[in-house]
Amino acid sequence: MRVERVVVRVPNWLGDVVLSLPALRDVRRAFPDAKLTVLARRVVAPLYEAVPGVDVLLESKGVARDAAALRGHYDLAVVFPNSFGTAFAAWRAGVPERWGYAADGRAPLLTRAPRIPEATRGRSQVYYYRAMLEAVGLSTEGPADAGLECPFGWLELGASRLVGDGPFVGINPGAAFGTAKRWLPERYAAVADVLARKTGGQVVVLGSASERPVGEAIAAAMRAPVTVLCGETSLPELLGILARLDLLLTNDSGPMHLASALGTRVVAVYGSTDWRETAPAAGGARLLRESVECAPCMLRDCPIDHRCMRRVSVESVASAALEVLLPHSGSFPSATSGAVN
Repeated sequence: MRVERVVVRVPNWLGDVVLSLPALRDVRRAFPDAKLTVLARRVVAPLYEAVPGVDVLLESKGVARDAAALRGHYDLAVVFPNSFGTAFAAWRAGVPERWGYAADGRAPLLTRAPRIPEATRGRSQVYYYRAMLEAVGLSTEGPADAGLECPFGWLELGASRLVGDGPFVGINPGAAFGTAKRWLPERYAAVADVLARKTGGQVVVLGSASERPVGEAIAAAMRAPVTVLCGETSLPELLGILARLDLLLTNDSGPMHLASALGTRVVAVYGSTDWRETAPAAGGARLLRESVECAPCMLRDCPIDHRCMRRVSVESVASAALEVLLPHSGSFPSATSGAVN
């Protein structure tokens, strides 16, 4: 099969985008001479400016407009999301080859439509995307590279938003999926105060506009100075800030994946989600969790007492963070027994 023009419809959420980067690079390696286009939602599209190997970036604008944009221009469409609509757009556009998982009743729209392998359960989502490529006949023997290269201009944007000499500690208290993934704001505040006191670090709270009340609540509970940037950063600015942090303290979230992909050190609190599937693909993060009988439940909101998060203590998170920032500090006896490196 001669393929000169490839379009990859990428995931809709930042964390999933990062976890799918190794698969995108597999496609690039499989078709080294083809024009590679990424079709992405507006909220994640700018991120691909930090991904070498992408030739063209298209913004997804719905099924009809996506189909019109693709029609007559591509030999192959690789569809990472499992929705019916993403496959329907490629089918409606008449792209000759259309590959993706047989999910959401869309198998008739695809020319190669493997079922989701059971072996992907309980493994990093990196393997989930790569398993689809393997099933349609592409090689995934290359490195599982989930890294990002922050453009210099974005680094400058990040530097302009950080005040002082550092070290810089970022707090990301939100999670778009729902409240079940969020550690308690007052505990973030307590840990941030410990880190500021013991390291002289500058604390910055990051998040979306909808998470600004949480950011302001953390700032109000802290004694140390803090800068709240929730809702004030574009995606390029956010990446520039994350790349310049000495540590990001976070929930399982998109910014967690971005920070890790940029090489920033991460301490993440896990509760309702499965750390085996959604841990940062770049590695090196400290993950803290407590084993409870109902986790991982994968629910948006906890219907009981949020025990998976409430059992993660301030001391355990502060200890893990200090071990990253000051490896020989010994400020607390140990990190939680549920910690995962």
